[in-house]
Amino acid sequence: MRKQATPVLELRGVSMVYRNERIETHALRRVDLAVHAGEFVAVTGPSGSGKTTLLSIAGLLESASGGAVLIGGEDYSGRSDRERSECRNRKLGFVFQSFHLIPELDLFGNVELPLRYRGLPARDRRRRAEAALGMVGLGLRMDEFPAQLSGGQQQRAAIARALVGEPVLLLADEPTGSLDSAMAQGILELLERLNDRGCTIVMATHDPVLAARATRRVRLRDGAIVPAPMRAPAVASVPG
Repeated sequence: MRKQATPVLELRGVSMVYRNERIETHALRRVDLAVHAGEFVAVTGPSGSGKTTLLSIAGLLESASGGAVLIGGEDYSGRSDRERSECRNRKLGFVFQSFHLIPELDLFGNVELPLRYRGLPARDRRRRAEAALGMVGLGLRMDEFPAQLSGGQQQRAAIARALVGEPVLLLADEPTGSLDSAMAQGILELLERLNDRGCTIVMATHDPVLAARATRRVRLRDGAIVPAPMRAPAVASVPG
């Protein structure tokens, strides 16, 4: 039997509980999820179902209350902040609903910033940043500042920043939530092209139209994955 490749991302029994003095909220309940190289997975569900929490834990931005998070087969549960930060910088890319671009930096400065944290030489940073901006159609606007761009263009710049480090996994949390329908369509088409080139993507969205364009859908409800409905068996026709 052929051995299955190691998942790019694997969640094993992941739970997340938020507590305060009065209440205990279960944001995730023993979630099991494996994402393999080249997949485009849409995580769907109503507001409050746990989509953003799932991406935050998968991206090592938060530590789960229980369970294990594996990136490329390595378990990052219980790792130090430094180890988790290094993994984020080298293996993961993030795209958020809010673009989180630095207004004082031009597009080139915004996109190359993650590479500065790696200590890459200036020549390598420029080569990678120019390639990433070219990939999202902003190669001729790298000297412009975020305020000079439309919302869709700012999100493209944010995607370029996420891609510049050549991550093994791109995590997108409602990436079209702040955009009108035309801009949203453009961002979705860009994500599809990136996926066609081999980029592995996990996207959280409440929009069923966007989710339908992914190669796989995972639905959350009350912090748990809803099992996919069973398909009815085909019934063979009987000749009359």
